Amino acid sequence: MKLVLKFLLAIILAIVVVAAVKFKTIKRLYTAIHLFDENVIIDNFQNMDKHFKVVRWEASDHPISFPKNISYTLPDNFSFKDSLIQVDEYLNFVNTEGLMIIYRDTVVFEQYMNGLTESTTHISWSMAKSVVATLMGVAYDEGLYQLDDPVTQYLPQFKGTAYDGVKIKDILQMSSGVRFNEDYGDFNSDINRFGRAFAMGSSLEKFAMSLERERKPGTYCHYVSMDTQVLGILLIKLTGMSLTDYLKLKLWESLGMQDQAEWIVDNTGKEVALGGLNMTLRDYAKLGQLYLHDGMYNDQQIVSKQWIEMATTPDAPHLMPGENEMSSHDYGYGFQWWIPNPDEGDFFAAGIYNQYIYVQPEKELVIVKLSANHHFKHEGQATKGMHIGLFKTISATFPDKTIPEKIEINEQAN
Repeated sequence: MKLVLKFLLAIILAIVVVAAVKFKTIKRLYTAIHLFDENVIIDNFQNMDKHFKVVRWEASDHPISFPKNISYTLPDNFSFKDSLIQVDEYLNFVNTEGLMIIYRDTVVFEQYMNGLTESTTHISWSMAKSVVATLMGVAYDEGLYQLDDPVTQYLPQFKGTAYDGVKIKDILQMSSGVRFNEDYGDFNSDINRFGRAFAMGSSLEKFAMSLERERKPGTYCHYVSMDTQVLGILLIKLTGMSLTDYLKLKLWESLGMQDQAEWIVDNTGKEVALGGLNMTLRDYAKLGQLYLHDGMYNDQQIVSKQWIEMATTPDAPHLMPGENEMSSHDYGYGFQWWIPNPDEGDFFAAGIYNQYIYVQPEKELVIVKLSANHHFKHEGQATKGMHIGLFKTISATFPDKTIPEKIEINEQAN
């Protein structure tokens, strides 16, 4: 009887464990499907660690704060196509959570809304791609790979997949030739299938290996989030470190990050390179400052000027901004950084639901914006154009860097 009882208890325990695992998986899937619902999107974007497994790390041992001179007034309106849009109304409409403007290395505007504070982490979404590209730059500077190397030289498990023989440079430039539907409004799109597969516990690498090739690599610019995931897998192989550890070693301390951060990971412990990084507004701004100063920060060359130039300069016809039959969008593209149309020397990192790091070197200007725009699926990518219109309008209120003296910024804004 004792053996029977022990056997029954073991079965019951096994059932309870399986049920608990299944419940967590189902709950995570439900969260993924409803992550962007209007009533929860703001809280979700500021608390991704409540819903997904993350790795967390603390602020730099030597945090660096920006000097502040809060003296800038936002313009009343900005133009987009044939419309004149009120700035305050638009910021409210897209659920802006944080907005920071840094001019000549000084914070001149800083605003937090919808529960965000200066120390609240917020999901980056695809701004993480620009962080991964920066880590690729550090690895490039260290001589760990060459741009024309095929990715399968280092990741042989991708032989026979859509990434077989694709140059690392083509992956950096979203020109891998891989078929991918990035439409968040389409329930059955590849990006939404990926989200559900991730929530159900599928590995990121396995999903990337399941994709098919659509075009010859290096001939057409098409946004494929999984390209960045492959870069993340590549970095792990090249460095022998996790993305988190490599980030901490090469960027975190050098940039003097002020707050803790988290990176969402899959069931195998690999980071969601394509968009799972969570940082604070002011720490995102430091990445913009790094690019503004050609890879130099706090008197230290963290990534080479050569890399910064390559990362922010389209170098082939299919990467140029404007109407382009060799691209699926009208923005220019570098190494995981966008170039606006028209190209005025500015560039930006972007994440869905309107996360931005905008850099305009000619004005010595960085603008960082975090949002939880629940209208995003309905408005589509038009809101990207609206935001760039807003940023360019703000930029126009500042003098060029050729003007040496500091002037009253409020006078420029009015």
